[in-house]
Amino acid sequence: MTGAAPRLKLKAQVLVGEAIALGPGKADLLAAIAAHGSIAAAARALGLSYRRAWLMVDAMNRLFARPLVATQAGSRSGARLTAEGSDVLAEFRALEAALATAAAETPLLGRLVRACASPS
Repeated sequence: MTGAAPRLKLKAQVLVGEAIALGPGKADLLAAIAAHGSIAAAARALGLSYRRAWLMVDAMNRLFARPLVATQAGSRSGARLTAEGSDVLAEFRALEAALATAAAETPLLGRLVRACASPS
């Protein structure tokens, strides 16, 4: 990996005990549900199985105080973000942006560049 510039990646995860209530993948799923209007369509767009997407939604709805996604019972269509879901998604995206800014501005990377530089 010589010559590759060092980079810092910070990943946000909201945990409840050991369970991941929200992370980048679940945030992407929320955004896809908002865009496509169903869990099935969101799953297809993200390359997930419907079952995996449904389990992710179920976990989020159980772990947050209020549901993030509203569905029609017994239907694979008609899912939408609740007001809480929209707020949580916006807050998580803001957190991700703040982490990206922090990662780009840390002097730690400058130290890595010097440490990885080949002696002349």
